[in-house]
Amino acid sequence: MSKWKILLQYIKTKRRTFRSRTDLLAYQNRKIKSHLEYIQQNSPFYADLLKPYQKEINEHRWDELPIIDKTIMMEHFDTFNTVNIRANEAFKVAMEAEETRNFSPKIRDVSIGLSSGTSGNRGIFLISDQERAIWSGTILAKLLPSSIFRKHTIAFFLRANNNLYEAAGEGRISFHFFDLLDSLESHQKRLNDLKPSIVVGPPSMLRMIADWQKQNEVEITPQKIISVAEVLEEIDQRYIEKVFQQKLHNVYQCTEGFLAATCSHGTIHFNEDLVCIHKQYVDKEKGMFMPVITDFTRTSQPIIRYQLNDLLVEKKTACSCGSPFMAVERIDGRSDDLFYGIHTESGEKLPIFPDFLRRAVMTAHEQITEYKMVQSHLDKIIILIKGKDDQTEMEQEVKKHIWRLYDTLHLHRPQLIFQMYDETPSHIKRKRIESRLQEKP
Repeated sequence: MSKWKILLQYIKTKRRTFRSRTDLLAYQNRKIKSHLEYIQQNSPFYADLLKPYQKEINEHRWDELPIIDKTIMMEHFDTFNTVNIRANEAFKVAMEAEETRNFSPKIRDVSIGLSSGTSGNRGIFLISDQERAIWSGTILAKLLPSSIFRKHTIAFFLRANNNLYEAAGEGRISFHFFDLLDSLESHQKRLNDLKPSIVVGPPSMLRMIADWQKQNEVEITPQKIISVAEVLEEIDQRYIEKVFQQKLHNVYQCTEGFLAATCSHGTIHFNEDLVCIHKQYVDKEKGMFMPVITDFTRTSQPIIRYQLNDLLVEKKTACSCGSPFMAVERIDGRSDDLFYGIHTESGEKLPIFPDFLRRAVMTAHEQITEYKMVQSHLDKIIILIKGKDDQTEMEQEVKKHIWRLYDTLHLHRPQLIFQMYDETPSHIKRKRIESRLQEKP
């Protein structure tokens, strides 16, 4: 892929500014209308789906177009994409890459990836060489700590590599994939050899690197550290920032695109120059919603009114950075990891949002350094904690705070089963708040 295409996109992204929210929305309207015209001509699925919605499209009423999700996309994959790739051939290429750990093969000029399946079912994602250039130029413009013309060595810790990520390594920018299936000893050696200027990875891995740095097992001085793939918990953010003495940045990216990143003030902003976001509220009063996204830069695998099951909390006040891009307070987890309790009077099953549980544990005892909560039954929660104080004392304080939360919400107190925390980073995404309920309301 031509480095000039990447450079052109980098320059476009850097120069693109919006004086106001009104200017931004006008830009989106132009882009989305043109995008939909192309998609309807090239995707049989969307030609059929959007046929009854021409009036809404002409009037820019994007929020009235039908919503789809991963299940619908995968059911109609063969007619969904615009590059005439069949699901069975795409799965074959992706699975061979997973098994051999060679992620370079493509179908024609299209790279194939496999989503990690944390939402319950695995999916395929396609990205053409042209889209790779757009992605690479955009992400370099938004995330590099200095100019693209300066030298950068990027260490990228991921479950799987992809041509998408390799595209970022052009010219003076060298990209180094760290396979999470490799040994921790090999990671330590490569970090010490490379001395990366940028480290990107899941917070569980970044925290382990911070441990190594603290124990002098690695000696690196990155200019920027970026959290990806997992929910960034405050407990991890504080620790990593303290060890490396810098702000930890957060990127919200998934199979469906490069959705958001932190600004210089640490606020997460959606990349609304790439995607249009509508909010599907779960709790409007608390500002909690699931995003419905339309990516108007991707054509090979269209993402139009696509609902994610991530739980996000909107930022009520404007960010001091001045960006007109939509801001979020935090990414809270997934809707399929909501805990549930039984109301003491009505007997109704009611949701408990992850942040309530997170706060209950983290405010219980200041010496807690690691934790995980798993709900396997409505009346049973397994809690794993680790800390610098007496284990029994920490468990008793956590129990008090959890029961206080349930009492406040008027829910029956569950049985709490405590275990020692023994989680280690792996290729599987870590969840600190995890629901294993078989049947959910």
